[in-house]
Amino acid sequence: MAVDLLLGLQWGDEGKGKVVDYLTKNYDSIARFQGGPNAGHTLEFDGIKHVLHTIPSGIFHKDAINIVGNGVVIDPVIFQKELDGLEKFKIDYKKSLLISRKAHLILPTHRLLDAASETAKGKAKIGSTLKGIGPTYMDKTGRNGLRIGDLEMDDWKEKYRQLANKHQKMIEFYNVDVQYDLKELEYEFFKAIEKIKELTFIDSEEYIHRFQAEGKTILAEGAQGSLLDIDFGTYPFVTSSNTTAAGACTGLGIAPTKIKDVFGIFKAYTTRVGSGPFPTELFDADGERMAKVGHEFGATTGRSRRCGWLDLVALKYTTQINGVTELMMMKADVLSGFDTLKVCVGYEYKGEKIAHLPFNIESENVKPIYKEFEGWSEDITKVKDYDALPKNLKTYVEFIEKELKTPIKLVSVGPDRKETILI
Repeated sequence: MAVDLLLGLQWGDEGKGKVVDYLTKNYDSIARFQGGPNAGHTLEFDGIKHVLHTIPSGIFHKDAINIVGNGVVIDPVIFQKELDGLEKFKIDYKKSLLISRKAHLILPTHRLLDAASETAKGKAKIGSTLKGIGPTYMDKTGRNGLRIGDLEMDDWKEKYRQLANKHQKMIEFYNVDVQYDLKELEYEFFKAIEKIKELTFIDSEEYIHRFQAEGKTILAEGAQGSLLDIDFGTYPFVTSSNTTAAGACTGLGIAPTKIKDVFGIFKAYTTRVGSGPFPTELFDADGERMAKVGHEFGATTGRSRRCGWLDLVALKYTTQINGVTELMMMKADVLSGFDTLKVCVGYEYKGEKIAHLPFNIESENVKPIYKEFEGWSEDITKVKDYDALPKNLKTYVEFIEKELKTPIKLVSVGPDRKETILI
């Protein structure tokens, strides 16, 4: 059986968690393929909001197998807190949650290194979530990392000590004021490790291969967004993993020929957390309204998100590089009440009009070219059918489809899993 893939097409926070939760009923397994606890996937149902950071968003469906793939980096302390949160809802995660032996571990000293590195950058900081993600991926590519499978080896604590000692020397090199109590951090870390060791570790690439051979269905779940991809994002203001479709192959051991549908998730407008260029960013009442109505605060960090109009230049770029087959538009309800909507359809780039994403989109090089649309005033959160949506919203949806040459198959009109319209 082929694998379907779901990922974000903007700078993250597109609403992937809700859609994965909504689609899980159609799949036997949900497999997370990259990133770490810098992700915040929010799910809302039965009047309760759940935020997952590392665990796949299908965990609340009792019949789904949830796999944390080899491309993910795991902070045991945060992972333990997620497991504790699931216990309140009597989720049998020991049965439904599996971890790849090849997934890398985030050590306490990785987080300290992250803080020291970001502090040393001063005004040039990239807006790291300070979760230790970057340093962990650096150790992975530097062939120094500690992996889940190492926990099954007798000498894993010796490997830990060697790596932690190396990190401490690196922290000293940065020569910045980072206060910490490593003994206390390590106490929490080793305690959390024991909790993780209660779960089932798998050779995930072999497991997934057999799963497919048995005719079972898999949805690969991405974290962050395509514009944060280490290769194709707005470098250096990016994350440390491949958030695009290619990341599913390396992050799960799936052959490219086994991927069928690619679901691309995007907001009806654009947001960004942290530093980095953002051509359509708004600094006026419209931007403030988007942030307020959309509750635009990071699920992981609590940081406020920058808001702006939909950028079709960037969206066309990420649709192309991911080979998106179906689009899903989130938070359409947030735009209700705007008299006029704008969509960026091109850039003025160094005095020239272009329709593609250039190497550098800093504000001194890029000015957005907008097309305006009439807004709608209706409350759409209770609408269940596409035909019942306001005419101007349908015009907005159909324009995006035409420009991207890709069908929009889902429109989200609210945060609850029930507030979802299939087209």
